[in-house]
Amino acid sequence: MHLRAILLLACVATALAAEESCAGRCDAGFDSKKKCQCDSKCGFYRSCCVDYETTCSHKITRGDTFHDPDYDTEVQDSVTTMPSTVPPETTMRTTAGPKTTTFVPKASTIAATTQGPTTPIDPEADTCSGRTFDSFMQVKNGSIYAFRGEYFFELDEKSVLPGYPKLIKDVWGISGPIDAAFTRINCQGKTYIFKGNKYWRFEDGILDDDYPRDISVGFQKIPDDVDAAFAIPSGNHRDKEKVYFFKGDQYYQYEFKHQPSHEECAQMSKASPSVLFNHYTDLYCDQWTDLFDLLFQGVQGDHSGPRFIRKDWVGIRPPVDAVMAGRLYITPKIPPTPTPTPRYVPGPGRAYKKRRGQKSRRRPWWRRQKRASSWGLLDLFDDDFDSVEITMVEEEPKANQPVQNVYFFKKDKYYRVDLKTKIVDYANPPYPRPIAKYWLGCKEDTSWAEK
Repeated sequence: MHLRAILLLACVATALAAEESCAGRCDAGFDSKKKCQCDSKCGFYRSCCVDYETTCSHKITRGDTFHDPDYDTEVQDSVTTMPSTVPPETTMRTTAGPKTTTFVPKASTIAATTQGPTTPIDPEADTCSGRTFDSFMQVKNGSIYAFRGEYFFELDEKSVLPGYPKLIKDVWGISGPIDAAFTRINCQGKTYIFKGNKYWRFEDGILDDDYPRDISVGFQKIPDDVDAAFAIPSGNHRDKEKVYFFKGDQYYQYEFKHQPSHEECAQMSKASPSVLFNHYTDLYCDQWTDLFDLLFQGVQGDHSGPRFIRKDWVGIRPPVDAVMAGRLYITPKIPPTPTPTPRYVPGPGRAYKKRRGQKSRRRPWWRRQKRASSWGLLDLFDDDFDSVEITMVEEEPKANQPVQNVYFFKKDKYYRVDLKTKIVDYANPPYPRPIAKYWLGCKEDTSWAEK
């Protein structure tokens, strides 16, 4: 009897182990009949089997495969403080945004190619005119759109795609200019466009029923005629997605009420996957759970009222014209390297002058020092060779961590801000940078330069 009980318990334990394992399930997707999951979104929904990280090793490399063209030019300077600089992160592009018929620009939107009088190009439609943009937005398939006046442009990594601009009215059904636009970063990925006291909501480029609606109805306590807006995902499935609205010298935080369940998300992803949300969940893992919660926690405390832009977003002077969330990525781990730190030591003719034959004071065994060999450091001390020593300071290894960039657009320039610190990034060349050069692929105008 005792032996039979042991065998029974062993069978039960084996069955439970099989139930909780990802063996053979990594490509099966979400399974509502299982107690734990092995799909790519189980980390976000905190439902992974215990062996998910080790068994489903095909998961995307953390951040390594998402190329940012400007990252290569700055990685030598500082990987942790200046991870990327150029904007459009469209490496996962599929198809264009709204589903419409092919749009052929009217004669007034492009330069005439036949002989005779030509119709001048509308400055708003001229890519490199330097005119202010009303909004930048990235939709669920990864495409980036820039709105200006009655037109909008689709951008790739560094320039405007052929065939643009197009009229906002012809594609989105809204007469430009618009005030702001953003796309929710969840598995549904609906797009919102704001103008005046109204907003429009789109799913896969199709306007939802009963829209437009009043902003006061759908977004309580958010003012009309906003200047800009951008959305961030929730830190986990129990948290709430957030969107920031900017107007004048203030900004507002709004929290969405509903987050799709794991099962709902799996069904939506099969029908029309969100590239933005998939990228986010592909980066999600247990070791960064707390970091994601902290990164996307939003304004803490009473966030019902407006806050001042200048106070919270260091380096940004309001008002702003447009704001867009950039690429979420994981910084690479940097091995520790000794950092030389200048240290002043009295030189010849000064106190504690070291005479020939005099022994130096013994230093602690852990303090490694050597004379400076860099003229740059020596120049700081008027070429007094004995006045500088270098202390090799061992730094702690810089661990991987998630970084979320946010881009602020003002007139013809833009800034890159770290969402966690809310401080404009340090970079070379510094921010603000010209939108035309880094986003639109325009060459610098030197026609007025002195020859």
